[in-house]
Amino acid sequence: MKKAFFLLISLMALCLPVAQASSVTSGEKVTITIKGVPASEQASINSEYVVDDSGKLYLPMLEVGIKASGSSSSSVARRIEAAYRDAKIYTNPRITILTIKDDIVGEDIAKRNNQFVTVSGEVKRDGPVQYRTNMTIYEAIATAGGADTFGAMNRVKLERNGKETIYELIKSSKNRTIRVRVGDVITVPPKNAFGR
Repeated sequence: MKKAFFLLISLMALCLPVAQASSVTSGEKVTITIKGVPASEQASINSEYVVDDSGKLYLPMLEVGIKASGSSSSSVARRIEAAYRDAKIYTNPRITILTIKDDIVGEDIAKRNNQFVTVSGEVKRDGPVQYRTNMTIYEAIATAGGADTFGAMNRVKLERNGKETIYELIKSSKNRTIRVRVGDVITVPPKNAFGR
């Protein structure tokens, strides 16, 4: 009986590395979904992301990248949850990560990594943000860390092909879903003397 038990334990131990062998890699595309947060904010996070060359994932509102390469998708999900909690953004986020192996390789990685939207003005991290399929103006700003305390989200400027459009993003949920395109420039202006 002891011999059979020992044999069973040994076989189980041999199986563990196989179950853990699949890990996230640099250049891999992953789909991230979040629950346990307001539905209005899920859309800014639920999307496809690409693990960059340094092995990190960058998510909206988080100021630092999350180490992903070499870890299982569930480990990465736990790290993202902890990052949102530690930053006091969400109290009980629940992250799910679906990996899509071999979907982006070689030239496709370079092409995707060179697709940017620029976010400037009163945001926490101005500069280029990586474009994602169906990215909205609100998601682009969130990816730049969101507006800072001086940012006027009621007068956000979108520049596209030399044309400027102003969007009100505080009261208008419809405007928040405006899709951006590669090369767009989004500017969050400072609030005026009345705090608007």
